[in-house]
Amino acid sequence: MAGPVIDILMYHSIADAHGPTSVSPAVFADQMAALAASDVAVITLDDLVAARTNGTEPPERAVIITFDDGFCDFAEAAWPEMKRHGFCPIIYVPSAHVGRVEDWVGAAPPLRPLMDWDVLCQLQREGVQFGSHSVSHPDLTRLSDFELQAELTRSKSDLEDGLGTAIEHFAPPYGLAKDREISAISQLYKTSVGTRLGQAGPQAPIHDLPRIEMFYFTDIDRWRAHLAGQGAPYLMARKSLRALGKLVQKPWQ
Repeated sequence: MAGPVIDILMYHSIADAHGPTSVSPAVFADQMAALAASDVAVITLDDLVAARTNGTEPPERAVIITFDDGFCDFAEAAWPEMKRHGFCPIIYVPSAHVGRVEDWVGAAPPLRPLMDWDVLCQLQREGVQFGSHSVSHPDLTRLSDFELQAELTRSKSDLEDGLGTAIEHFAPPYGLAKDREISAISQLYKTSVGTRLGQAGPQAPIHDLPRIEMFYFTDIDRWRAHLAGQGAPYLMARKSLRALGKLVQKPWQ
């Protein structure tokens, strides 16, 4: 990939649990330690926006660390590790679920609790950044225009009121956003990240940025190889397997 390459890492829960949305605390600690020991810079989405706005280039290799949902185990297991290394992550929060549980479509028992406002505010004071993950965590593509606008605007205002800071970044629930949704998001937020697997090169659309699911890199040797610039074949294989899986699930598409 020509030009600077940014890996936008995607996490959900840091816990000893099954499933692709969980990474164990021990593995997460190893992932962060490997990142800290590498030559790859850790930047923020604000840094990416500034680089694009000013016409400057970010570091040749960089990482942005993102979390979806705001589960309680972020404060308990994830933040201490990142704070130790001086990393600044962003958490995308569904505003109506703050202090509640993940009782949205697709969530399976046991339902994981989300952090409350007190914890979010403390994290914000310590340097954690926040973005919107809508109000109620719906599939945005199934909403009317009015419902879509309500999810985007209310979540932004809820989070800004609760945290006392500007909310300028967005992640659509389930990674689902088509042209209509992306257009609406772009009117309110500076960036949006999805679940499309890939690295963000210079031409990556700022409101449809790809991410890398860190569940794919629980093998620390593989993660170190990726950080060393040797991960392209594995990433391509994962993308091919995902595409094949979608064809098997929806053969008419």
